[in-house]
Amino acid sequence: MAQHKDLLHQLIGLLIAFGGLTAIYWVIARFWPSVPGQKIVRKGFWTDCIYWLWTIVTKAVTPIAMGAALFPLIYFFGLHFNTLAQGHGLLSHQPLWAQGIGVFIVGDFLGYWQHRWFHGRKLWRFHAVHHSSQELDWLSSVRLHPVNELGSKLIQAIPLVALGFNLTTVALYAPITTFYAIMIHANVSWDLGPFRYVFASPAFHRWHHTKADEGQDKNFAGALPLWDLLFGTFYMPRRQPAVFGIDDPMPEGFIGQMLQPFRWGRPVTAAPSTIDLPEATLAR
Repeated sequence: MAQHKDLLHQLIGLLIAFGGLTAIYWVIARFWPSVPGQKIVRKGFWTDCIYWLWTIVTKAVTPIAMGAALFPLIYFFGLHFNTLAQGHGLLSHQPLWAQGIGVFIVGDFLGYWQHRWFHGRKLWRFHAVHHSSQELDWLSSVRLHPVNELGSKLIQAIPLVALGFNLTTVALYAPITTFYAIMIHANVSWDLGPFRYVFASPAFHRWHHTKADEGQDKNFAGALPLWDLLFGTFYMPRRQPAVFGIDDPMPEGFIGQMLQPFRWGRPVTAAPSTIDLPEATLAR
């Protein structure tokens, strides 16, 4: 009975958040649209609504996967779980606010590289689900295959815990990045002006989703464009991208998208290799 109430509370919370975010970004997009005239109920809207509800499942599975992945660390460091949760080594002696900043910077660096790995040939079939949105807005941020979502979280979280950060600061990093991802997918033209090279913006990330060749394999960072600037993958011209999606075959429905990466017999055009990329392009 308690589990049913908890599930109901989560569902109500998701619906309230959905309504609030829809209203907020509808108003913002009216004043600063990236693609003028795009409707709320755009192509793929109902599929992404299912992904929004699916977060209840991923929220339940993630702690289990995280706990299983932490067992080798506990054995390696010879620690109890409670000790590992409090942090270990030099980093654990830093104030929580300092650890929070460290987690944000290191986590984003790890996120940059895991994002590039998911653009490689072996993992692209899972990440292609996220890139299949042909009309992009804040709700597109939740269109993630479970393999992609769990894999990216583990690739970021496990090294952060291994480095010795307090588990609380690592846990807080997840919701922060979630809300930031919602913002940078929005149908908004913001480039953050003088901070366009400091923090990721909708203008920055929407170029990552463009179907046009010029934006392909660019802007991998989740929050700090510094990594794209350093590793030659930055691209953000002043104009707005207008074409999104992929060339790979992708079903429009939720179930089809869940199964598509496992249909090995079907051709999947991998994203171009991100190993040898051109120097950073600071387009203005």
